[in-house]
Amino acid sequence: MTMSPSRAASTDTALAADLPRWELGSLCPELDTPAFEMEFAATVAMIGRLAQRFDGAAVGAAAAGATTDPPAETVERVVGEYEATLEAVERLGAFLYGRVTVDSRDAAAQASESELRRHRVTLDQLGNRFTAWIGGLDVEALLDASPKMREYGFPLRQAKRRATHLMPPAEEALAAELGLPGGTAWAKLHDNLTSQIIVPMEIDGERRALPMSEVRNLALRQDREVRRRAYEAEIAAWEAAALPLAAALNGIKGQVNILSGRRGWAEPLDEALVVNHIDRATLDALLGAAREAFPDFRRYLRAKAAALGVPALAWFDLFAPVGEASRSWLWEEARAFLLDQFGGYSDRLRGLAERAFAERWIDAGPRANKQGGAYCLRVGDGESRILANYAPSYDGVSTLAHELGHAYHNLNETGLPPLQRETPMTLAETASTFCETVVKEAALARAGDAERLFILEQSLQGSCQVVVDIISRFDFERSVFAARQERELAIAELNELMLAAQRGTYGDGLDPERPHPYMWAVKGHYYSPTRSYYNFPYLFGLLFGLGLYARYREDAAGFGGGYDALLASTGRTDAADLAARWGIDLRQPAFWCSSLDVIRGEIDRFEGMVGAASAPA
Repeated sequence: MTMSPSRAASTDTALAADLPRWELGSLCPELDTPAFEMEFAATVAMIGRLAQRFDGAAVGAAAAGATTDPPAETVERVVGEYEATLEAVERLGAFLYGRVTVDSRDAAAQASESELRRHRVTLDQLGNRFTAWIGGLDVEALLDASPKMREYGFPLRQAKRRATHLMPPAEEALAAELGLPGGTAWAKLHDNLTSQIIVPMEIDGERRALPMSEVRNLALRQDREVRRRAYEAEIAAWEAAALPLAAALNGIKGQVNILSGRRGWAEPLDEALVVNHIDRATLDALLGAAREAFPDFRRYLRAKAAALGVPALAWFDLFAPVGEASRSWLWEEARAFLLDQFGGYSDRLRGLAERAFAERWIDAGPRANKQGGAYCLRVGDGESRILANYAPSYDGVSTLAHELGHAYHNLNETGLPPLQRETPMTLAETASTFCETVVKEAALARAGDAERLFILEQSLQGSCQVVVDIISRFDFERSVFAARQERELAIAELNELMLAAQRGTYGDGLDPERPHPYMWAVKGHYYSPTRSYYNFPYLFGLLFGLGLYARYREDAAGFGGGYDALLASTGRTDAADLAARWGIDLRQPAFWCSSLDVIRGEIDRFEGMVGAASAPA
């Protein structure tokens, strides 16, 4: 999933109408048909049969008088049925999620997704029972006894670890049921409300009513006055919508705090670290190295201000173009460029991209009621769907490369069952960062001086978002969790916490009179009741991906096989083990500093180019 305001969205609705839309019909029969009703019912029936299997095998409940673990064959059957159910629900869920994210007013899809969420509560409860059951087994003895289960060593050990943080079964069951009308409902409110905000403003001499995603993408315009008016219209719109969004954020963070404490976590961050397959030492090394780089990013921000001819960057200047984009990157041009660059890395990566374009995996253009930003969704074995909001710009191409990288990651997990491909967010950004970097280096090599400045700044813009802005989001979220322990937070308090986080990270790189106090309302990442701290994994992913790209440049011929094996293993071991295979110690700042040095080099180059451009002839 991409990072910037709604990176790669277009304000040209006529162009957007000509961009491809994805194909979802192969995933599931069309809604409001008997075939769909049958598939929906069959999927729900699988959940019911799984519950019966769990009851029969005493999964999650100790059998009366039992003194030994169940036979390995029983565990194998339970795991097999559990994974088959997960696969079926994932496929149906992907179909419905794809429908509602391209049209939040699709009433039939919204209704079916809501009904599926209710059945997913039962599956979540069964998942907790499974985790508790594994927690009570002698996992090491099971792995010795079953060659099949030996392939599940990491997920089973993870389950045993997480079982120590489960509430009693009845409480976990109740929490799962209450989550649907609680945190899940609040998250859905945020998604639906923000996708339907219409913002009135004047643009190009015409008074128009634009979707929020298009207004935010006016930040990409050359004209500073357009950017300023878009920013002011956006802030006013968020202010008008802030009351329900503040209620949603308070509700979700309050729920997570309560459940985290009940499950024995010192704070929600501790659970997030386990979910992301890293430890506190790794996070501290990562964040410490990144914070030490803030002065360098402020150098970049000041240089960008100089390039734009302003004394300091306002928030609405962050995504302003610098230099000149000598080409418009129409869709077919972007497609051809990506295929060429991916083919320069490997035939396998190019083949994946060819399938994505030819088989209509991509919903490309922005439109009303469509979710902003971009994401990649796994929909089957080696198959994906990509939501984008494409603009005919280098940024649009870069975003496509990013999402196709996620699809390539999914390809490398072909054949793996669900429990062996539960990739954490930290490692999920590895292939996307790598593909973005491949495309950036190729674009820089082809560009003239003016466009090279443009592309270099686009790269730094993205890096600044992932390092500086992401840490502001991390700091904000941690402060909200702490404050929410005491009481609900008012809109003004959320704004002030957001501003404090921005001041602490951007520092004097931004105009203090033009920040963005409502970023807490903008970012859907804050509104997940099941995935807290949806921020630092992006930082991890960027710097880990840059480090791996450096290894590729050192040994292109020997890189590919090990890299594909790494992508296939992201759900089967922790991050430290994967990194160690490449001689990397994630718990030491040195690796993270070396990746940041790559960005520092780009900042030095950018400063030099800006200085040369502004020097008198």
